[in-house]
Amino acid sequence: MTGGGSGLGQSISAKLAADGHRVAVMDVNVEHAEKVAAEIQAVGGSALAVGVDVSDEAAVGSAFSAVRQSLGPIGILVTSAAIAGFTRFDKITLEEWNRYLAVNLTGTFLAVREALSDMVEANWGRIVTISSAAGQQGAPRQGHYAATKGGVIAMTKTLALDYARKGITANTVPPFVIDSPMLRQQQSDGKLPATVHLVRAIPAGRLGAGDDVAAVCSFLCSEGAGYVNGQVIGVNGGAVV
Repeated sequence: MTGGGSGLGQSISAKLAADGHRVAVMDVNVEHAEKVAAEIQAVGGSALAVGVDVSDEAAVGSAFSAVRQSLGPIGILVTSAAIAGFTRFDKITLEEWNRYLAVNLTGTFLAVREALSDMVEANWGRIVTISSAAGQQGAPRQGHYAATKGGVIAMTKTLALDYARKGITANTVPPFVIDSPMLRQQQSDGKLPATVHLVRAIPAGRLGAGDDVAAVCSFLCSEGAGYVNGQVIGVNGGAVV
């Protein structure tokens, strides 16, 4: 589980552990990863904290080797590690653009590539990428973020085509507005409006929760989801149809 140390990743890690999976909580902030792993262990789950910058190819390789050594072959991968922010398109620097690509898109690619060998050998695997509604419909002042998340969606669909006959499924979950520390920070910084205004764009009348996304991921990672492949399964309260 990349990006497992906070927000959506934390909720998904906890849910997968509750489902009985041994979970590697991978995050660039190792202290956050350790906290989440400890919380899982405290309620009887199995979890390993691993610090990793997903944009660093060598670091990703080392992190996955550590996971295999401690937990065994990788059969399930959920990729949630990402950065997000707001910059008007003509103000996006090449450095900023490349950083978004490195973390959100290349980081997803590197993690999936590392996990695939175990899944191919086992003739079974579940890949769930966390994309975004921004990758489906765009988002104001988020051209860099939306582009990377659109890339994640396209990459996931291609994985589904390439590995379906190996017993591997690949699906993507694009959330809309999810209540999270990142969202609250963006609101505090004045980059997003208050919640009362955000929910006006959501037919369900509320923000999403990490548990909403985790529930979908739980199903997609299960044996019962073997015939669900290459799908974009939005968790958005009806905001994107």
